[in-house]
Amino acid sequence: MSKLTLVIGNKNYSSWSLRAWLTMKQAGLEFAEIRIPLDTPNSHRDIRRYSPSGQVPVLLDDDLTVWESLSICEYIADNFAPYLWPEDKKARAVARSVSHEMHANFFNLRYQMPMDCRGRYPGEGMKPEVQGDIDRVCTIWRECRQKYGQNGDLLFGEFSIADAMFAPVVSRFITYDVKLGAVEQAYADAIWSLPAMNEWVNSAALESEYLYRLPHSQN
Repeated sequence: MSKLTLVIGNKNYSSWSLRAWLTMKQAGLEFAEIRIPLDTPNSHRDIRRYSPSGQVPVLLDDDLTVWESLSICEYIADNFAPYLWPEDKKARAVARSVSHEMHANFFNLRYQMPMDCRGRYPGEGMKPEVQGDIDRVCTIWRECRQKYGQNGDLLFGEFSIADAMFAPVVSRFITYDVKLGAVEQAYADAIWSLPAMNEWVNSAALESEYLYRLPHSQN
C-alpha cells in the first residue's frame, strides 16, 4: 500500500493546502502531515526540501512527488477515489470546468479577502471588483446545485473535487461576513459542517502564527 504524506502550510491561512487535505480526508485516506509555517525566514528553504516548485501543498507517495493542489486532487481521484468526480459525463465536465475556473481566477477575492479561518472581519475587503468575483462564485454554486445537486447537499450532490476547490471560499465568506442567497448559504453551511472541515478549522484555531498577508508560496 502507498505511504502518503501531504506537505501543507498553516491551516489558518493556506487555502491551497486545505483543498488537497480536504480531498484526501473525504476520500478516507490515511496520510501523514508535514506542516511548514509560511512567511518565515526558513519557509522557502524548508518547502524546497519537498517541493520542486517551492510551493505547498505537495503530496509524497513513496518515491513519487505530486505538486500543485488540483493535480494532487486529480491524482487522488485517479488512484484512490474515482467518485471524487461525478459519474455522469455532463456533470463531470462541469465539475472539472468550475474546479479549473476556481484554480485559475478570482484574484481580487483572494487578495482582498485572504483566508483566515479564526478571524472575523465583517465587510473588510469588499470592493466592486471583489463583488464581481463573489457574484460569479454564487452563480456557479447556484447553477451547480440546481442542475446537478439533487442527490445531496453539495455542488454535485455528493462530495467532489469541485467542493474541495470552493471550500476555502466558504471560509472566506464566513470570515468577511459575505451575504449570500438562500441556495448559496445552504451550500456554504453544508461545507462548513463537514467533519473534516471542522477538524481543519479546529486545528487552525490552535496555531500560533499570525500573518498580515498570505505569501506567494502556495499553489
